[in-house]
Amino acid sequence: MIRRTRRRMLAGTAATALLATSLGVAVSATASAAPGGVAVRTCTISTLPYPADTYRADAYVIDPTGRYVAGTALRVGETDNQYLLLFWDGQQVTEVEVPGMAEPVDVNADGVVIGNGSGLGTGSGQPWIYRDGKLEQLPVPPSTGTYVTAINDAGDIVGYGLDIVPGEFVALRWPAARPGTVEVLKAPANAQASGITDNGTIVGSAGPFGDWNSWVRRPNGRIDALTAPGADWSMASAAAGRWAIGAVWLGGTSSTKVRWDLRNGSYTKLDPEMPALTDVNVKGVVVGGDRVGRGATSRVLPGGGEGVGVGARSISDTGTIVGFRNVHADRVTPVRWTGC
Repeated sequence: MIRRTRRRMLAGTAATALLATSLGVAVSATASAAPGGVAVRTCTISTLPYPADTYRADAYVIDPTGRYVAGTALRVGETDNQYLLLFWDGQQVTEVEVPGMAEPVDVNADGVVIGNGSGLGTGSGQPWIYRDGKLEQLPVPPSTGTYVTAINDAGDIVGYGLDIVPGEFVALRWPAARPGTVEVLKAPANAQASGITDNGTIVGSAGPFGDWNSWVRRPNGRIDALTAPGADWSMASAAAGRWAIGAVWLGGTSSTKVRWDLRNGSYTKLDPEMPALTDVNVKGVVVGGDRVGRGATSRVLPGGGEGVGVGARSISDTGTIVGFRNVHADRVTPVRWTGC
């Protein structure tokens, strides 16, 4: 699923996981009512369990089934901050200490998490994988930075590298059928892969900064454009099932957020009230900022308010959403929305 936008980076060798015991509590709940007062959907936010001695914690990704979640936390020490990766299996959370900043970018239905890291003396980008309780570096080609962006249920991973071709990005794939290898994808010049579906369809964007063109690579290797009539540029950021999401520039003062149907490349405009797009599920439901969108409409997620901000980062195929809640800009906690 995916996820996402270009994330930051971590990496590491295998790390020992420690179980955190703090539990979360419900924050708030609201009901959505149809005209006439008939409730059609109850949307509830709750706090995910996280280590009690951390300063801030955040949930980044959720798997398609809604079981597995991955995020980050920060423990403030007397001399140095300790960065943590958090891995949830239902309500059970495992913490893994890492030597630098880390961000998970995707997780599949088997609970395999991928992400990126920095500050490890391996260049500006070093991707990693967490599976079977171990955190390991992924192989990288010679480059000034390599980043993963998405994983599908088969375990295929996509991403991109910089300066493999001098001065350009190159789309990459880590095939599940050939563990320990990474390959350069046939894709447009200066390409970044940003999403992969379960049948192996890959989406991404290519071109110099500010002059991007979105593309889709079919399982048979055929490459088609993802755009909109009259668009000056387009950028695809995530994919799931038959859907991809991103933005196109149609003039005016801001870009237009869109959802493409990968079967035929057609697109629909999303609610302009959506402040951002961070994920899409197989039903075409999108999340971003403090909203969830269905069709051409969206709704505000509960949990925010005066001095309190919320942000949705990822959505499962079951509709469960994860993200963060920030109270008065000084206490960030990981949250989960259901029934929205």
